[in-house]
Amino acid sequence: MKVLCYSSFTFSYLNRARVLYQTLRRFHPDWELVAVITDRPPLGFVFSPAAEPFDRVVWAEDLGIDDFKAWLFKHDVVEACTAVKGPFIHQACASGADAVIYLDPDTALFGPLDPLVDWLGESDILLTPHLLHPNTERSAILDHDLSASRTGIFNLGFVAIRTTGEGARFAKWWNDRLLDYCYDDIPLGLFVDQRWCDHVPALFEQVKVIRDPGYNVASWNLSQRRLEVTGDGRILVNGYPLRFWHFTKLGPTGDVMTKRYAGDNYPVYEVWRWYKDQVSAATDPRIPARYWAYDQYADGTPISRQHRLTYRARPDLQAAFPDPFDARPGGFRDWLVGEGLADGERR
Repeated sequence: MKVLCYSSFTFSYLNRARVLYQTLRRFHPDWELVAVITDRPPLGFVFSPAAEPFDRVVWAEDLGIDDFKAWLFKHDVVEACTAVKGPFIHQACASGADAVIYLDPDTALFGPLDPLVDWLGESDILLTPHLLHPNTERSAILDHDLSASRTGIFNLGFVAIRTTGEGARFAKWWNDRLLDYCYDDIPLGLFVDQRWCDHVPALFEQVKVIRDPGYNVASWNLSQRRLEVTGDGRILVNGYPLRFWHFTKLGPTGDVMTKRYAGDNYPVYEVWRWYKDQVSAATDPRIPARYWAYDQYADGTPISRQHRLTYRARPDLQAAFPDPFDARPGGFRDWLVGEGLADGERR
């Protein structure tokens, strides 16, 4: 089976993506590895795709999204990098691959993913839930069970499909939903792509929910997953081989949540230390922390979230200002100034 695996990220996450692709290359040298980048290189950093551990780059602006600049402006960085997952997986169904796998850039493989390929021989869509077992402690219920109820039953840091049948039908549906409704708006029932996939088992046939605890290990399920290291160096999760770990919120928040739920499960801390070392080694100091080329107008003025929300809610503004990043007189930012909204305040 010909497999294409991709991730979506900005240059501020290139260090994490490098670790992901290095581990993918180690276990699956025959897979096609694609980087989908919604960004532009920062000044002073020369980006050479040929020197990276992936096979090719697809720039978000080349995905054929209608009115790309207007569309992009309506999204913050997380929303934008998530939204492009849909167009790419839909287009990849016509790429010649038999299967397409998505992994978040802050994941890393610890073992081969061959079982995924086997499962795709029987199912068209593979998903991993945030939780495999109910929590019993109040803190874990509040942090994880209720969080999953708000943000989605399945974690879309991973999804895998066959490029035919129900997999292709899912890819088209996901493309359509993410192009128009990939926003972080929990009151509206949206959490980027995840809440949409709560519908998948009802809308599609040939769906497999992966219940193997070795997949998508993360801080949100450590309360129910225990690691052990065998004498020959293998890492097991509840007795199953560790396949991949999702290192979400690398930094103080991730440290707090990991410590809270790993407790005395000391191999967890060794895995985290290994990952931090790998990310540090893959970091280029010429890329500013939290960099994103599209978080500012053409003249360098920062774009506030309220600017994006105002533009998103007003089709008339989208029609009047097809390039809202343009900072020249008469543009969208001028309109904001005239309306007293230039600093993001509501009028």
